Amino acid sequence: MSPFRTPAGPRGRAARLAIALVSEHASPLATLGGADAGGQNVHVAALAGALADRGHQVTVYTRRDAADLPVATRLRAGVEVHHVPAGPPEQLPKDELLPHMPEFGSYLTAVWQADAPDLVHSHFWMSGLASLKATRELRLPLVHTYHALGTVKRRHQGHADTSPPVRIGCERELGLHCDRVVATCRDEVHELALMGIPPDRVDVVPCGVDPDRFTPTGPTAAPGPHPHRLLQLGRLVPRKGAAVSIRALSRLPGAELLVAGGPPPDRLDTDPEVRRLRRVAEEAGVADRVRFTGGLSGPDVAAALRSADVVLCPADYEPFGIVPLEAMACGRPVVASAVGGQLDTVSDPLTGRLVPPGDPEVLAATVAALLADPALRAACGAAGRKRVLTHYGWANVAAATEAVYRSVLAARPAPAGVV
Repeated sequence: MSPFRTPAGPRGRAARLAIALVSEHASPLATLGGADAGGQNVHVAALAGALADRGHQVTVYTRRDAADLPVATRLRAGVEVHHVPAGPPEQLPKDELLPHMPEFGSYLTAVWQADAPDLVHSHFWMSGLASLKATRELRLPLVHTYHALGTVKRRHQGHADTSPPVRIGCERELGLHCDRVVATCRDEVHELALMGIPPDRVDVVPCGVDPDRFTPTGPTAAPGPHPHRLLQLGRLVPRKGAAVSIRALSRLPGAELLVAGGPPPDRLDTDPEVRRLRRVAEEAGVADRVRFTGGLSGPDVAAALRSADVVLCPADYEPFGIVPLEAMACGRPVVASAVGGQLDTVSDPLTGRLVPPGDPEVLAATVAALLADPALRAACGAAGRKRVLTHYGWANVAAATEAVYRSVLAARPAPAGVV
């Protein structure tokens, strides 16, 4: 079968595709909550599974970051994770991976020369660079999802931005030379246009959530000693705004804050971000009402969400943000900063509230109004669950993503001799 044309299958259905997802630093097998393990890992794993549910064969290519990893691991039926030898077989910060991308790309070229996928979908800019090298040489179609943009990171972090200086230029080249960009929210389309990537090269397909895993009913984390619980869930990096939540807590007597994410519990005391946040809590006078759980996995994430009265997502910027969807799927109201993908997912006032980033006073006042009104919280939670079921299930996301793949394949010229 030609990699550029996919004939109709039985009963008029399109035939199965062999799809390569490239995610150089974000393995679908990783434990979540670390500095470089978060929403992208969830997205790639869930998208791979949902595409497999649609009958496709999916291989995820991620960097081998431990010496004992096998070449390939079966994630589930229809999905295999392939560990690419590029750089030392150890964990490295993602901002240090660029020198290893030529090796990553050469490996992909060799593998795909022997067994080409129908289409390649790269995730994050360095995956895109490695994939662009291979797909150009082999004339394979390439779809790209950024997950985060260097221009936005530079704007918000300034000199604290540790991205390689070439990132923005590489992201622009990638957007202009791949077959299609899949953006995860409308705000990203605007940011890409500012970079010189025309909107007609971009389709918007949101991230998703598993509504069977994240449900309003099920096991719930043990309650604390306080009348109300707030939850901040996700990677423990400064831009996620946990310090804003902690400062807001000083204006919310009777509430505790559960901070879920980061390293395993036995390494919390040595983690620099946890230590910084503990100092913030001490200065705010709320150290006795802030509890750090460490990284959560599996059902513990949903259990923590169900235990919260309100879920806080006060990031400085958020390329998409999966946590609001997980909270909404669990029937919990969300208070999120009005940035990035959260502008799309959180419907204010239906499913929660949008607030300015970096303002603990406004965050506290908004949360206080929700805590004072149990009926309002319940209504927001029910509306959030309905919104997830309507728009953000992974089955919907996979169908929309496949539609992009099909349009890319249809638009490419057939190789000589193929009719």
